[in-house]
Amino acid sequence: MQTLLNNIAAEMARVTERGHVADYIPQLAHVSAARFGMAVALPDGQVFTAGDANEPFSIQSISKVFALTLALGKRGDALWQYVGREPSGDPFNSIVQLEHESGKPRNPFINAGAIAVVDAIMMGHEPKEVLAEMLNFVRYLANDASICFDHEVAASELEHKHRNASLAHFMKAFGRLKHDVDKVIGTYFHQCALAMSCVQLAQSGLFLVSDGVNQATDSRVVSAQRARRINSLMMMCGHYDGSGEFAYRVGLPGKSGVGGGILAIAPGKASIAVWSPGLDRIGNSLLGTRALEMLVQETGWSVFGH
Repeated sequence: MQTLLNNIAAEMARVTERGHVADYIPQLAHVSAARFGMAVALPDGQVFTAGDANEPFSIQSISKVFALTLALGKRGDALWQYVGREPSGDPFNSIVQLEHESGKPRNPFINAGAIAVVDAIMMGHEPKEVLAEMLNFVRYLANDASICFDHEVAASELEHKHRNASLAHFMKAFGRLKHDVDKVIGTYFHQCALAMSCVQLAQSGLFLVSDGVNQATDSRVVSAQRARRINSLMMMCGHYDGSGEFAYRVGLPGKSGVGGGILAIAPGKASIAVWSPGLDRIGNSLLGTRALEMLVQETGWSVFGH
């Protein structure tokens, strides 16, 4: 495994077309597209790394997996009154379907859906309490108390909030959000500003590898059925309107973020995190996808078989 990761990192270092960093969030625009990291965490606790695997980065929309897990723990299947379970086929920040579908977002991984999930988690609590709960949850998943929010990234997103605020106000107009829009949006931006390394991210995904149990820490996080359902949503919706392409090329449940990270789950095998800040035109890591494609070709880990 270590040799394979070294080979993948060497191959990625030779690539000249590295995509474009998410410059619409000023703090993310400062990150070099030359960075690349990868970590593979196995259920037995082993972790293999290559490149900048210990460098923290803004996980952005990957945080939606953890928020969804929390929300399902609090709300159970009642969560699906707030948000759907269908692929969107539209960009992650699109408002089009909200208008056609009475303000109910298609799935928890597009921005509107993630905002609805945050609203569902809040349950009358203040943002500070919700964020403390989320941070503690992610630290628990990764078994690492050093994980924190990047407040500069959160502030940068808040300064350019208009698109996401419009999604929230639109849902509020349909009676879909229960809490104050500014509080929901502020909580959402801080959630997206979680800073994690590939190693921390891969470890945090281990519960989705083994039917809801993190075997490395011997702790059950969710039921086996819930773990399977979260994985299925990642497979169908985790890469926005590029989810079909990712499933075709990589064949694993995955969730991307515009910080350049991807968390991918090989059920029964491994949790994989990759980071390369340059994005494709849809907003997914260009080299991250290519690296995962190489990994799956060599390991045969695709859920669709060899």
